[in-house]
Amino acid sequence: MLSPSLDTFRLFIHVVAASVWVGGQIAIAGVVGPVRAHDPSATRAVAYGFARVAWPAFALAVVTGIWSLLETDVANTSSKYQATLMIKILVVAFAGMFAAVHSMGKSKVALAVGGAAGLVASLLAMYLGVLLAGG
Repeated sequence: MLSPSLDTFRLFIHVVAASVWVGGQIAIAGVVGPVRAHDPSATRAVAYGFARVAWPAFALAVVTGIWSLLETDVANTSSKYQATLMIKILVVAFAGMFAAVHSMGKSKVALAVGGAAGLVASLLAMYLGVLLAGG
């Protein structure tokens, strides 16, 4: 068996937090329609319940991402790695921004655009993370 380390624990927590954030968005997208059809007022309760789990997961993913940055000698990585990392940081910021627009939005446009753009940005951030982990 490979030896666990603080690095592998940090990466594990980062991946779990990102999975809750991204996977939860996908699950909520599948649940909202049936919930709305059954009881339109319940949609808000489901959204608030998700937010209580999702936003701490997002924060934990950001914290563990920063922690990983502090542990990585970025100056001695390839320019492609550095560019991918910078793009990921930007995409994570957009994911949070769009999700906040969705969370605080009052109009159907804010809810739809914020939700859709937030999910796309979150998926892209996760993909960029996989690219970074692969080297």
